Amino acid sequence: MNTKHWLRLLAGLFTLTLLAAACGSDDDESSGGADCEVGEIDGDLAMYNWAEYIDEEQLQEFADEYGISYSLDSYDSNEAMQPIVSEGGSGFDVIVPSDYMVSVMISAGSLMLLNYDAIPNSSNLSDDFSNLYFDPEGGYSLPYQWGTTGIAVNTAVVGTDFPRSWGIIFDPAISGQFDGQIQLLNDPRETMGAALKYLGYSMNTTSEDELAEATELVAATAGRLAAFNTDSADEFLTSGETVIAHGYSGDMFVQFLETDNPGDYVYFVPEEGGTRWIDNFAIAHDAPHPCTAHTFINWMYGADQGAALTNWNYYNTPNAAAVAGLDEDLLDFVNDPAVLAGGVDSLEALEDTGDFEVNYSDAFVEAKG
Repeated sequence: MNTKHWLRLLAGLFTLTLLAAACGSDDDESSGGADCEVGEIDGDLAMYNWAEYIDEEQLQEFADEYGISYSLDSYDSNEAMQPIVSEGGSGFDVIVPSDYMVSVMISAGSLMLLNYDAIPNSSNLSDDFSNLYFDPEGGYSLPYQWGTTGIAVNTAVVGTDFPRSWGIIFDPAISGQFDGQIQLLNDPRETMGAALKYLGYSMNTTSEDELAEATELVAATAGRLAAFNTDSADEFLTSGETVIAHGYSGDMFVQFLETDNPGDYVYFVPEEGGTRWIDNFAIAHDAPHPCTAHTFINWMYGADQGAALTNWNYYNTPNAAAVAGLDEDLLDFVNDPAVLAGGVDSLEALEDTGDFEVNYSDAFVEAKG
């Protein structure tokens, strides 16, 4: 697949699905920006990111270039990260919240306004990523990577004659023979969202009855699982610990390529639909080194560094200048039409449901037992 085709796919995905109804935010409650110059450094870099989402060699390259050190801590869900940062005193500079969580954290005053004068490479942002529902003005976030959440299957064990449906996880009539070899993400919104999509509901429902039905489904499935796990979902699959895995597109793609038999694995977003998400650079409201944070984001938004990030984690880039530097293997993966079993229109973005958010967390705890 060529780069032009990939760009058309990217544009199509976002034209059709990204510009959903906006979630409101209260800018007055959010912290002000930092007075930083381009390339200014005011200390070491402390990053809080999803596991295996950035190459530490790339972080070391930045640190070496600017004569500082870096630290990297990881989390496995937005809900795990958010209270640590929002409480204050976390010590983190750059964080990577997903779309709906950006909206939540803006409302809570947990993010710092970005000073775009210190991020001139932000001009490399693709036009498809403007006016995003969770931060319409882009005041607090700059897209990091985007992708989908779906299912990966070891076809050498499961075969290829199975429905491209969430039923391969939730319906024992389809996958009961693989009990104990199935995994779901340890993530309230993603896993409850998967159950909701299977039941024909929106993953952003605020119906207590619909969420209760999804909770019963996940609870009934819990005893059939190898684990609720996010950080190692891809590794569990290729090591043989699981044969059916709920996970993120890039994690699965890159893990397939690291095996001797990548053709034995398939990834797809089920026909009922699934998550299309955008993760974002943001700066903690009380970041100890805000200028270093701005400089790092600007550095990562250069064409070469943007391509290096995507070629390492195999997610899709919002950096238009980086596209020319993407690996052909990556382009082949993201252009495979079989990935979207239900088509582009089946994708849904997780949104901030306001006060209902706690219901998702509580439902997930209940379902896990």
